Amino acid sequence: MRQIILDTETTGPSVDDGHRIIEIGCLEVVDRRSTGNHLHVYVNPERKVDEGALAVHGISDEQLADKPKFVEIAQQFVDFVRGAEILIHNAAFDVGFLDAELGRVGLGRFREHVRSVVDTLAMARELHPGKRNSLDSLCDRYGISNAHRKLHGALLDAELLAEVYLAMTRGQDSLAIVDGGDAAGDTASGDDGPWPPVGLRVLAADEAALAAHEAMLASIAKEARKPAVWSDAAA
Repeated sequence: MRQIILDTETTGPSVDDGHRIIEIGCLEVVDRRSTGNHLHVYVNPERKVDEGALAVHGISDEQLADKPKFVEIAQQFVDFVRGAEILIHNAAFDVGFLDAELGRVGLGRFREHVRSVVDTLAMARELHPGKRNSLDSLCDRYGISNAHRKLHGALLDAELLAEVYLAMTRGQDSLAIVDGGDAAGDTASGDDGPWPPVGLRVLAADEAALAAHEAMLASIAKEARKPAVWSDAAA
């Protein structure tokens, strides 16, 4: 399945007040793997950026002055997302802005161009009721390093959201990848015979490999500010 992780930055908080999109970040994922294909554009909004919004994303009027207007990138954007399942954190916000921008240039509504829209914020609230489910909170919960995220940025946030979504949908806390198994129906449940299989050659890690493993776990724990899931499982 082709999915697009999407995020936008805007001149202000409300499309109803005439605020506009200033940045779009899209990251392509196919069969749960990032393809490296992405779309990232800055847009001249033809209006001023609010001070409050500037404090969030740091994108100034001066930076946007020579950027293309939305009408100039609209078709490129529609072609990139066409037919894909779109994943957005707090989808109502971004879709509202995209509907307004596309409507201005005669391209209808956003959902007319895509297969479906999935709100990862709604998913997170269902999985973690009563907890904070901002992107930063989810990165912390799933051990995803966001130390480099000093300000919001559409492509950076899309990249982080891709990691969060994969973590939320693969049973990471139990170390079990629940994605239907492979084509042969292979599982580790024992249904297809004993595990490990009889005759399987097992190579034990030497001291250097074990030391490298421990160093990697320590690095993960330092970046995530909590122990790696492997360490928790071993404990």
